[in-house]
Amino acid sequence: MRSKGIAMSTRARPVATRLASVPPSAVAYRMRSDDRSAGWARKALRHQLQVWHLGDELACDAQLLLSEMVTNAVQAQGSAPAEVGVRFALLAGRLWLEVRDASDGEPVMNEAEEDEECGRGLLLVDALASGWGVVRDSTGKTVWVELTLPDVPEPPRIPSAVRRRP
Repeated sequence: MRSKGIAMSTRARPVATRLASVPPSAVAYRMRSDDRSAGWARKALRHQLQVWHLGDELACDAQLLLSEMVTNAVQAQGSAPAEVGVRFALLAGRLWLEVRDASDGEPVMNEAEEDEECGRGLLLVDALASGWGVVRDSTGKTVWVELTLPDVPEPPRIPSAVRRRP
């Protein structure tokens, strides 16, 4: 079964639903909040970055940040059945990533001990993102990050002596 360019097993129910009201420069998905959510979100983002022809350097940072944000959203909602929403957008030279959950908990930037395996997600977000923040409403919160797109070098100019003349 295929869903909007993301290959899925024919035995598995789709874990995400693409939202129809999103403009072409943005895509959004909703998925079950579980231990597979971060991996699915990374795969969807990787695919979309390829569609937008964005490079590997940006893709690595973006996937890491998205993974941290989705993992935090899943953990914030606990074990009750819930959904996580993700949105990727290109806005004026920036890549914008959003993760939405139904939790009203405040994201906390921890100072993890050196031997701890968890607790560095927001530290990574703060270090790698151009900006980030949280928007709350009556149904939960959206954590967003923005990454500045790398400058795309202009193609080299062909010297006038080499140009073809009609």
